[in-house]
Amino acid sequence: MPLTASIRSIGRAGLFSLSVLRASKPTADFFAELLREIYKIGARSLPIIAVGGAFVGLSLTLLGFRALETYGASNQVSVLIGLGLYRELAPVLTALLFVGRAGSSIAAELGLMRATDQITALGLMAIDPVAKAVAPRFWAAVLTVPLLVGFFATFAIAASWFQAVQVLGIDNGMFWQTMQDAVDFRDDFVPAFVKAAVFGGTAALVASYVGYHAEPTIEGTSVATTRAVVNASLLVLMFNFVLSAFLFR
Repeated sequence: MPLTASIRSIGRAGLFSLSVLRASKPTADFFAELLREIYKIGARSLPIIAVGGAFVGLSLTLLGFRALETYGASNQVSVLIGLGLYRELAPVLTALLFVGRAGSSIAAELGLMRATDQITALGLMAIDPVAKAVAPRFWAAVLTVPLLVGFFATFAIAASWFQAVQVLGIDNGMFWQTMQDAVDFRDDFVPAFVKAAVFGGTAALVASYVGYHAEPTIEGTSVATTRAVVNASLLVLMFNFVLSAFLFR
């Protein structure tokens, strides 16, 4: 029975995803709602992304410097920073921070809409609740998470430069030159932003699905929020492995 229920849940989630894509129509109301969601889940996530990126850059630089110093290659720490950030850390950590900050918000909002019968009311008014409440959130996440990855990487590299050059004494020119030689636009930048778009869409779909189908109670909303964060985080890590296997060779 648990296996059957899991298969049914996956099937319902797939049909829900198709309904979101089907409901995504370029109307004036859709774009207005899209802009509001970009501000809510994108712009408001910038502080946590900036702080997270800065401390990841500081920690990774210190770790890489100590490890490379053993082999006399401490001046190559920027290679580790650049490749590590764009290939793995920036997309994954940004997506996880996004899930905790915005994914939980999406699940809670839709869960409260279900609990207060707002979703039912939209249907009674002949308004597609998926098109009104879900599709803008999905596309906002797809568009904003790649931008947030750029912010995360920017703050991480800036913090890494400060730690490496100003604190640890690595030559400034060597820091930037080795990073520039190691990081490639097609092989590193593009896959990072492809990952980010996939992670953003996944986080939004999972949070929307769980919140949209939550039990119409306050407790149901709380359970849905927790489930959305856990499931979306695990899917981000799973998809990261699959995408890394295909994109980075």
